[in-house]
Amino acid sequence: MDSTIIALLVVVGLIAIVGIFLWATYNGLVTLNERVSEAWSDITVQLKRRADLIPNLIETVKGYATHEATVFDNVTRARAATVSPSALGSPAAAAAAEGQFQGAMKSLFAVAEAYPQLQANAGFLNLQGELTDTENKIMAARRFYNGGVRELNIKIKQFPATLFVRGLGFKEREFFEVADSASIQEPPQVKF
Repeated sequence: MDSTIIALLVVVGLIAIVGIFLWATYNGLVTLNERVSEAWSDITVQLKRRADLIPNLIETVKGYATHEATVFDNVTRARAATVSPSALGSPAAAAAAEGQFQGAMKSLFAVAEAYPQLQANAGFLNLQGELTDTENKIMAARRFYNGGVRELNIKIKQFPATLFVRGLGFKEREFFEVADSASIQEPPQVKF
């Protein structure tokens, strides 16, 4: 074989290897990016579910504690903030709204603790159970989202992918981290 043909085959082979690498890297990034978007969607669904439970919980507690209007207003405002388009637009905004919501819920449950007849109300207990279940689902969705973000960010930062992925429109995603992480580690606790 002529040395020109060998050199040409080597060049074609290298181009094919680079092409396959680029193709596989791009497809991997698209997959990870979609998983992160899906996980964020799961978080927003659970936040909406929780927000839908809150008015029923407030009405149940209101029936027993009519003089606690400030607490109810704070919970209502915090609830609205967690499902507002600005809060659902980014993990940082959602985290800020989440911290405010957790503080308001602690106040609501503190009021509920003062009313033994409320603590025995089946509707309140059912709502509290659903809220706890939803909080657990939010924590799971947050872990899934953050895991996907971690995988995507690592792949974007790894060499040699880092040389070209930003040019293809891929960028690092931010984690869903709450400033006061202790406030969301556990669902709101109610002691009866």
